[in-house]
Amino acid sequence: MLEGLNILVAEDNLINQKIANYILTKQKANVLSATNGYEAIDLLSKNRLDIILMDIQMPGLSGIEAARYIRNELKNNIPIIALTADIFADNYEENVKAGFNEFIVKPFDPSSLCKLILKLTSKSAN
Repeated sequence: MLEGLNILVAEDNLINQKIANYILTKQKANVLSATNGYEAIDLLSKNRLDIILMDIQMPGLSGIEAARYIRNELKNNIPIIALTADIFADNYEENVKAGFNEFIVKPFDPSSLCKLILKLTSKSAN
């Protein structure tokens, strides 16, 4: 379903990172991993990526700060999906302004995640 896509998973919780990586590699995506916003930005600068899945709350440079940097400093429009424990109406606008395209609440349904990735990358299902 996701064959050939280059996906960055930026998630500080190693269990959540492994689950996301498993789901994505099972769908034949190429997956890179980062545990904080600094690593995510570094990997983005060194690799051709199609989409980023980024936890909002990470140590060091948070997902919100990293998304802002990607949009404002790097001027990169790569699709970014926020991975979050829960979304409240009061922080939704802040996250959109930071540069996230979509959100998915953890734990997420693998099918829903794959469909969202396909939607944002404009890749049709195989």
